[in-house]
Amino acid sequence: MLTKRIIPCLDIKDGRTVKGVNFVNLRDAGDPVELAKQYALKGADELVFLDISATLEGRKTMIDMVLKVAEHVNIPFTVGGGISSIEDVDVLLKSGADKVSINSSAVKRPELVNELANKFGSQCVVVAIDAKQINGEWIVHLAGGSIPTELNLFDWAKEVESRGAGEILFTSMNNDGTKAGFANEALAKLSETLNIPIIASGGAGTVQHFIDTFKEGKSDAALAASVFHFGEIAIQDLKEALRENNIEVRLQHVIVNYWN
Repeated sequence: MLTKRIIPCLDIKDGRTVKGVNFVNLRDAGDPVELAKQYALKGADELVFLDISATLEGRKTMIDMVLKVAEHVNIPFTVGGGISSIEDVDVLLKSGADKVSINSSAVKRPELVNELANKFGSQCVVVAIDAKQINGEWIVHLAGGSIPTELNLFDWAKEVESRGAGEILFTSMNNDGTKAGFANEALAKLSETLNIPIIASGGAGTVQHFIDTFKEGKSDAALAASVFHFGEIAIQDLKEALRENNIEVRLQHVIVNYWN
């Protein structure tokens, strides 16, 4: 059985980690390099680093931040924000990223998924999809959730899989930051529709929410931010609880109080 993955997400704006509710009302959550170090030491399976304002501001991801974070982690590390070309990805991978996450750029030019998968391999291409349930239908949104499209979540996910995406990172905008649980019904449907891993994002508030998304949502990985950033859930405690619920996870020796 493949192990389920726990992935802290670092949303970066102006060089700081931030977290909001339903994609708005952002508050400071700390220095991304320090957070990355801590998570790598305390049992995270992977990290996701999203430069959340890069697309809106029409600029590229901050390479210097990627270099600093990559220096201090020994776990897979995904970077997203403002990526729109093979050249962008080449720079990020050479700067230390293991995978890249594309979102708005893939919707605007779907061929980008094919190009990146052909050049770098599907294993490093994560397609992030931000979707909101409106009148019972999951609608894909762009640019940090600010622009609705006419795309349906499940149709779009199936298309990017066919184009070579290696993973889907699905964020429910309805659930994001609410701490009311993941969108497990939609996640289960994605899992049944696709043959690539699905990362659940949006809504983590309790240990039970993680248990539910792995069991009911059939998610392959669960991504969260504020519950980790603000010390509400310790990753090692979470993994032990998952194990107790017969969910296979990777446990490791964790370094505590590694400096004063």
